[in-house]
Order: sequence, then C-alpha cells, then structure tokens
Amino acid sequence: MYAIIEVGAKQYIVREGDSIEVERQKTEEQKDIIFKNVLLISSDKETKIGTPFLKDATVKATVEEHTKGEKLISYKYRRRKSSHWKKGHRQNMTVLSIKEIRAS
Repeated sequence: MYAIIEVGAKQYIVREGDSIEVERQKTEEQKDIIFKNVLLISSDKETKIGTPFLKDATVKATVEEHTKGEKLISYKYRRRKSSHWKKGHRQNMTVLSIKEIRAS
C-alpha cells in the first residue's frame, strides 16, 4: 500500500516504514504529525483518487529530526565585465518516518 501526500507545495509518494525529507515543519522532534492532504491511496485491490484530496484519508508520521539540506551554489558571471557573485544556500529540512496510512 502506498499514498501520495502533499506537504507544502510538493507531493511525495510514501509507504509505511519509509523515511522522507520534507521542508521544515513546525513540530517538535519525536512527535506525531498527521497529514490530511492525501491525493491518492493505492493497495493491491483498489486505487482511490481524490478530487483533489481524499476525504477521511490520513497519513501519520513521526518527526525524527530537523536538519539542513545539502548546500546549493548560485554563481553568476558576466564576461569581460570583471563582475561575478557566488552565493550558497542550505534549506531547513525535517526528516519524517511514515507510521500509518489510513484510507477511511
């Protein structure tokens, strides 16, 4: 069984027992968080698709830790102008462990 959930502005495919990195969530570590924006749930027998979300479908996850993502470098160079700049960015992330997918 798997589900597609929406966290922030991104969509993730999750299964029970998976560990995923999402944008920073305002929940303390080792606390449970419930996602109600479930777009699709699929099992061996049937697939349920929401319009846009499924009613009464939830995904329960536990916040493992708050970390930072890998560093991204932005570099701009203007030829023959003696002008360039370089900036780095690390996004704040939350590591989630998926505990339960509930259809209804």
